[in-house]
Amino acid sequence: MHKTISSGILLTSFAYFLFSLQDASVKWLVVALPVWQILFVRSVTIFSLCLAVGGRPLLQDARRSPVLKPLLLRNLLLLAAWLCYYTAARDLGLAELTTLYYASPVVMTILSVPILGEKVPGYRWLAVVVGFVGVVIACGIAAKGITLSLPVYLALQAAVFWAVATVLLRKTALHERTQVQMTISSGFFILFTALAMPFVWQPVSAMDLLLMSGTGLIAGLGQFAMFEGMRRAPVSVLAPFEYTSLVWAFALGYLIWSDVPGSNVFAGAALIVSAGMIIIARERLGGRFRLRA
Repeated sequence: MHKTISSGILLTSFAYFLFSLQDASVKWLVVALPVWQILFVRSVTIFSLCLAVGGRPLLQDARRSPVLKPLLLRNLLLLAAWLCYYTAARDLGLAELTTLYYASPVVMTILSVPILGEKVPGYRWLAVVVGFVGVVIACGIAAKGITLSLPVYLALQAAVFWAVATVLLRKTALHERTQVQMTISSGFFILFTALAMPFVWQPVSAMDLLLMSGTGLIAGLGQFAMFEGMRRAPVSVLAPFEYTSLVWAFALGYLIWSDVPGSNVFAGAALIVSAGMIIIARERLGGRFRLRA
């Protein structure tokens, strides 16, 4: 397999594992604390880590960055995605919510053609479709179905926002180093969430503050891995690997909350893993053909 694409797949898969850990941590914290407050502390933690590593030169590079405006747009899209997602979560079950949100890899693959000019061969489309079918089976939607409603629309809108934001990430990743992009993104999120702090802030214990900071550390590592992964491989290659976070979500649900998965989860997980294997196998064969040529 081409080393660049291989490292991109590994980094992106690791990023989605970390994002699953982040989601589990947020689920734990959101019982007692507002989402805005959690996101604020998370963003401050990431910004502080970047500043500790890069210092003042990093801030100067961020101010002069050519991707400043695209990253502003990307962070607005991410904020909109999270607002739609958490609003829909009030009325939808986890299975429906997850299935609808995981339409995003399909949208990513579609958008990678007109926006990034990527050529998407048939095996990549096959991997995306197989992975999505796995999500549908794992979440039990194949048997129950989904009724159209405003929450359903919001969950789909969140998937579209996330997909567009990810495609923009690939576009900006090629023009700026990861540390600068993380500094800009976390800085924007501090500004966005700080506006709500006077209205939603609640006193926290030292343990809650430590957990929120830990969430920020996990998210920061996940961002770094994802930004670096996007620099190394096309979106249409990486899109199916987003489905792996569903497998991690079920595993963490079992380990933390003792949620026991049904047989449909294992069947869906097998298809999700198969989707990744389609990409890996085809890229490995493609790499061998290139070497022989």
